[in-house]
Amino acid sequence: MIKATDFTFAHPLRVRWAECDAQGIVFNVNYFLYFDIGLTEYLRALGYAGENTVDFFTVHAAADYKVSAVFDDELEVMVRAARIGRTSITFEMAVMRDGALLTSGLMVYVHGTGDSGKQAAAVLPQAVVDKIMSFEKTPPTTNAMT
Repeated sequence: MIKATDFTFAHPLRVRWAECDAQGIVFNVNYFLYFDIGLTEYLRALGYAGENTVDFFTVHAAADYKVSAVFDDELEVMVRAARIGRTSITFEMAVMRDGALLTSGLMVYVHGTGDSGKQAAAVLPQAVVDKIMSFEKTPPTTNAMT
């Protein structure tokens, strides 16, 4: 069972009207937007913002939906680096309301080089790995093969 204490990082977010569907609940694809916002803020907390960024591209995304969020809910988007490979990082994500899990997810990002049309995988900079390892209260597993 995923709980808030599993995560070092949380970002507050309030559900906006435009994110809800005709049933009055958050449309499922918006949870990926929440995950993306959470990851952006996680990287900002590590010192990667503005021109000091790390280039990643998404290679896998998954979500499990438990309970719906609705307009004006105050949520927390939780992010943790779960696994670090040679070129990729797997992030576990969770969206919670008042400590209760609404949606959990997994996103795999590959460190890239080149422009957006011709990206290629590149070895993660050791400085990024070191920052993540010192930031996370539960260190990610590592695998130098991927």
